[in-house]
Amino acid sequence: MEGILAVVVPCYNEEEMLDYTAEKLKGKLIELINQGKISRKSYIVFVDDGSKDQTWNKISELSKNCSIYVGIKLSKNQGHQNALLAGLMSVKNQCDMSISIDADLQDDINCFDAMIEKFYEGNEIVYGVRNNRDKDSVFKRFTAQAYYKILKSLGANIVYNHADFRLMSNLALEGLSNFSEVNLFLRGLVPMIGYSSASVYYIREERLAGESKYPLKKMLFFAFEGITSLSVSLLRFITILGGIVSLISIIMLFYILIRHFQNQTISGWSSLIVSVWFLGGIILFSLGIIGEYVGKIYLETKKRPKYIIEEISQSK
Repeated sequence: MEGILAVVVPCYNEEEMLDYTAEKLKGKLIELINQGKISRKSYIVFVDDGSKDQTWNKISELSKNCSIYVGIKLSKNQGHQNALLAGLMSVKNQCDMSISIDADLQDDINCFDAMIEKFYEGNEIVYGVRNNRDKDSVFKRFTAQAYYKILKSLGANIVYNHADFRLMSNLALEGLSNFSEVNLFLRGLVPMIGYSSASVYYIREERLAGESKYPLKKMLFFAFEGITSLSVSLLRFITILGGIVSLISIIMLFYILIRHFQNQTISGWSSLIVSVWFLGGIILFSLGIIGEYVGKIYLETKKRPKYIIEEISQSK
């Protein structure tokens, strides 16, 4: 029996891409239905993450004119991860499997076939993984590789070169729903579910229209969010750093005493100023990291909703 597939597409200011994306995804689902790989009840869910352009109007029009489309409008911009989670939780009990993909379709929809095959082989999670970064700039390629290595070294279980293009069964979605944290980093949480998984590899394409929703500043913030959401190693790093600085201070104390008794001390303020600035910088850096974690604890204890759905649009 063919399983029901729900394709979840988070959208933010994607009016330029939406018609193209909707048509391509619809064509792919019809192709899979005709091949007998998925049920005719399969559908596409567009989640509008508080867009400021005509994205929701287009989603609403699509969903009312064709039953294959469903539109979900969030009450305000909640961020990519929360919008994606809203879509996944909405389809959790209405599909056998879901595939999440960004609206720019830089991820290869032709991987759907391989993902579905892996699902039928018994895998509850199938990751879409880039097989290279040849189309990235040197800077982006270097920073991306460094980021994944840092996460690994900090103990985070994350799939290298995988973003949020993945297939999840309804069982895996049920497992994901048990994670109640407000600070979401799905590409780190999904591997924690622990069910059987596999990967398919693809070449990421260039964006056809519109602008990237992840400029450098936002990418850096998202990277730091991922590190602090998945690991407490930075707090341990502060302890280690404090120990190293204390050890250096003790060594310098003995050095100064020896120089003093040898009457070779040199008066001056340069070394003192450098030391003060160095230690001050370490203290502020350490307080910043601690503050980041305290802020996360503050948000978690409030238990605010991760998203609020304002409207659902679909044909009757």
